[in-house]
Amino acid sequence: MYMQRKFLKLMGIYLSLFAAMTFLFGCSDSTGPATGQGQIMMKMVDAPGDYDQVNIVVTKVEVHSDVADSTSGWVTINNNTSTYDLLSLRNGANAILGDATLDAGHYTQIRLIIGAGSNVVVNGKAYSLDISSGAQTGIKLNHEFDIKDGQVYSLLLDFNAESSIILTGNNQYKLKPVIRVIPEVISGTISGKITPLTVKTTVTASNGIDTFTTVSDTTSGSFKLVALLAGSYNLTFTPAAYANYNDTTKASVLVTAEQNTDIGTINLSSK
Repeated sequence: MYMQRKFLKLMGIYLSLFAAMTFLFGCSDSTGPATGQGQIMMKMVDAPGDYDQVNIVVTKVEVHSDVADSTSGWVTINNNTSTYDLLSLRNGANAILGDATLDAGHYTQIRLIIGAGSNVVVNGKAYSLDISSGAQTGIKLNHEFDIKDGQVYSLLLDFNAESSIILTGNNQYKLKPVIRVIPEVISGTISGKITPLTVKTTVTASNGIDTFTTVSDTTSGSFKLVALLAGSYNLTFTPAAYANYNDTTKASVLVTAEQNTDIGTINLSSK
């Protein structure tokens, strides 16, 4: 009888340990993408525009797999309707458009489905944005990328509000999106500060091919240019006309992929 009780006790311990190990291994399998899957992280940023707000309603974000034709093969990575004020997405701020698991493979396009309610605010008044095909076929962005097993593919959608809004008539505005798609792995940033802090200053970076802009924050004086391909840039600092300060330049600022180049404080001189 004693040996039988001892055997049953040992079996109970063994079964408890087996159950615990099964639970632990089961939990570990659920912490990441399954084999043959990776992850996409999509962020939206913006260049400044001469408006109070540019509000874009996005109802769905999709990517297209090359294993299907142009009408099928669309995979949804976000179907939560959200409104984004593009002009708030600058100096390092961004909005997450999609963060999802995808099957490993090759993808060829990104599509943003735009919903009702998108508008531009000018002098405190909102005007509807005419988006001819945004709600039906969406804004399609040609960008080929690979999702690799167990890896995260992160990219930036740089939405140029100033170039994307067109005045077509008396207080009538149309959206013709100008969007750059830049993988974070090949891009970097430039940051710094303007003094006096309260002087609104346009910061322009040029590499001889493309030009990128942002506007300094008039509380902290800080600025940040994002989604810059690695390379050398010449910077120009243009204070608002009413401020009575001179333009300033800084040449040959090097941008390194996946890093921030802090150029320190730019002191504006009085006219």
